[in-house]
Amino acid sequence: MLTTALITLLALLALSIPVAASMGVLGLVLGKLYSPMPLERAIGEIAWSTSTDTLMVAVPLFVLLGEILLRSGMASRMYGAMSQWLSWLPGGLMHSNIGACALFAATSGSSVATAATVGTVALPEVPRYRYSERIFLGTLAAGGTLGILIPPSINMIIYGVLTDTSVPQLYLAGIIPGLLLAALFMVTVVIACMIVPRWGGLKVPSSWQDRFGSLGHLLPPLGIFLIVVGSIYAGFATPTEAAALGVIAALALAAASRSLSWPMMRECFEGTMRTTAMIMLIIIAAYFLNLILSAIGLASQVSTVVADLGLSPVETIVAIVVFYVILGCFMETLSMMIATVPIVTPIVVAQGYDPVWFGIMLMLLLETALVTPPIGLNLFVVQSIRTRPGPLNDVIVGTVPFVLTMFVMIALLIAFPDLAMWLPKAMG
Repeated sequence: MLTTALITLLALLALSIPVAASMGVLGLVLGKLYSPMPLERAIGEIAWSTSTDTLMVAVPLFVLLGEILLRSGMASRMYGAMSQWLSWLPGGLMHSNIGACALFAATSGSSVATAATVGTVALPEVPRYRYSERIFLGTLAAGGTLGILIPPSINMIIYGVLTDTSVPQLYLAGIIPGLLLAALFMVTVVIACMIVPRWGGLKVPSSWQDRFGSLGHLLPPLGIFLIVVGSIYAGFATPTEAAALGVIAALALAAASRSLSWPMMRECFEGTMRTTAMIMLIIIAAYFLNLILSAIGLASQVSTVVADLGLSPVETIVAIVVFYVILGCFMETLSMMIATVPIVTPIVVAQGYDPVWFGIMLMLLLETALVTPPIGLNLFVVQSIRTRPGPLNDVIVGTVPFVLTMFVMIALLIAFPDLAMWLPKAMG
């Protein structure tokens, strides 16, 4: 049964069938082969219950928030301010890439939106300051992954729904690992540019007057972050309501900067609808597949196989890390998360791990999948926005040092669980 499921899924993906359709077809095939009941009749109920979950309403709201920040010009002004404060480090604007990604991640909730937004603003600077294009592209692809780790994160909301885990607790748990990973990315850039100084390009001119003058451009995204996350922990807003407050704040800031217009809003709504439709189709297909897997006993079969291996808790986590790293080479991250979390999470919890901690570990593994070929989504996003033509291999090679940095972060989180759990415990 397990072999049939894996072969069918890989065959569908190899045929370049969209991930949502692949999971739906796999569910139908497994249902017909192994279930005496017509489980496909549950699709309507699954689609309705999933789409009307109040927590899931936060997904289009966070997507809309990112669209407004991008199309109102706030993202480009934020990047300019970051360049004033971070460009003195070895590697110059590559630190601005990571810093801007971290700050934009604190408002958008999406890795793809983060990489695309910051990359669009940053890439024209490559020839101007003579950076090594490969490592510059790597900072954008890797920095963009921070979008699903630093709160608010769309993926954390979906994980919370799938596992019945507190989203506010997940948001708290993601802050320290997210900031630490951003710092480790910067350390990686410094080390690389110290080894090969020409990779760091020309020095970007800056003065203290320019730096303090640019602080005003950093306040809007920080303000939105405080409104979204602060309203949750102040106790007067749910994650969905906080997302709505973030959209209102973004609209107010866009109006204040005189960038709010009907054409801009039309583009924001169109982008939001396209992205949300893609996300929801994947979620509905994955929920249907999970129902099939549970009904035919495949989920319990996998759990039994893992239990029979007799692995220690640490060995189990290492095995899961290897599993996700391999699977991330062949599946898109959102669908991979939705398809595997209902099976993997009970195994992890049974080994004594906190589901909040595992949620952060999972976000790190999904980040790694975003930048590992051949399916790494951020690789294709950065490649698509390049200002000068070049092979995808440039982005892949430039990302390699940062993938290694992610493995260091994963090891740190396994060795020191309180990196994720300290804030939830302190605030609890």
